[in-house]
Amino acid sequence: MRKVSWIAVTVVAMPGFVYVASRGAAHAQAPAPADTGAAKSSAELGRPSKSVRGKLERVDESLNGVIMRTDEGKRMAWKFDRPVIGELSKFKPGDPMIVIYRQMSKNEKRVTAVAFPGSAEKPTYVNVTGFRILMRSSPAVNGVCGDPTAHPVSENMVSNGGMTESLEACWCCATDGETCTPGNRTGNGVAILTGCFK
Repeated sequence: MRKVSWIAVTVVAMPGFVYVASRGAAHAQAPAPADTGAAKSSAELGRPSKSVRGKLERVDESLNGVIMRTDEGKRMAWKFDRPVIGELSKFKPGDPMIVIYRQMSKNEKRVTAVAFPGSAEKPTYVNVTGFRILMRSSPAVNGVCGDPTAHPVSENMVSNGGMTESLEACWCCATDGETCTPGNRTGNGVAILTGCFK
């Protein structure tokens, strides 16, 4: 295990993982081995997507880090690969932002996307996962995303570094050759896709 700490916030040097503390250190845990079975929705896995809303405070390109101030006034730090930081640095301090993640375990969060509401007229997704991905979108059912029976489902293959738009209410992404159930709410603006996982 590797231990990294900052005074105000704690960041672990692993792309897409974040550990937040007011003081002290956090411990990084190695990601779980890839599941070779059929893809399941986050609800089926018992790990629903979550999000934190706030405003961009700073992008630190020298540390590949992003600091945000949540709507509740907490500071959170996130560490990403350089291509993700390159996309995030296009936004300015004070811009509203949403970090979408999945709670993999008590001490581990895995980021799917960093979104900037209102930064584009349509829901726009930029793929910086490092891989070609499948973007899926579908309507909400009774105002809720994540229903595997929602139809119609739109699918687009997006190359690494590519961009796509979504016209449906819900979205998800999966690595090439796998699938997912659209469980994230779309919104007008740019979302930087940092990782797709089951």
